[in-house]
Amino acid sequence: MSPAQHQTAQAAIIPLDNVDPAMVEDLLDRAFEPERHRRTAYKVRDGMDWLPALSFAALDSADLLVGTIQCWPVALTDEEGRAHPMIMVGPVAVLPERQNEGFGQALMSASLSCIDDRAPLPQVLIGDPEYYGRFWGFSNEGTGGWSLPGPFEQHRLLVRCANRAVLPAAGVLGPWLR
Repeated sequence: MSPAQHQTAQAAIIPLDNVDPAMVEDLLDRAFEPERHRRTAYKVRDGMDWLPALSFAALDSADLLVGTIQCWPVALTDEEGRAHPMIMVGPVAVLPERQNEGFGQALMSASLSCIDDRAPLPQVLIGDPEYYGRFWGFSNEGTGGWSLPGPFEQHRLLVRCANRAVLPAAGVLGPWLR
């Protein structure tokens, strides 16, 4: 069974591009508030389209939309001006009244399982290091010299990478403008 067909006891995980974009926006507003567009994470991926192959929706047993995950092409531009492509994971959004039911974990697992192990790009997110580290191996180790185009808590800037030695020690995370 592919991640796009992954079933939990409560959810079906489907490709996000099968969902009406207006429904996705409504869910994001409910999960994060309508002012979410002012957050630093939005500035990091400004002007980019989400990656359909890594972005999913969770439907409950009544086929109602209860959660989404989007992934984005971003890059860490090092001090020499070289862009190091990465995948920004998130937002992971679940309706407030349906949180803590496993939908977020199912969405994260579905998305990350679709990254090709033969040539994986580093994945980056802003989140709780204990949670994302425990389940998926994200860490803030090595991100201390990275900056973002807006306010953020440095310890919450996390990366997941098979070989951290390839990551620049310093740089600015932003849209991947190829």
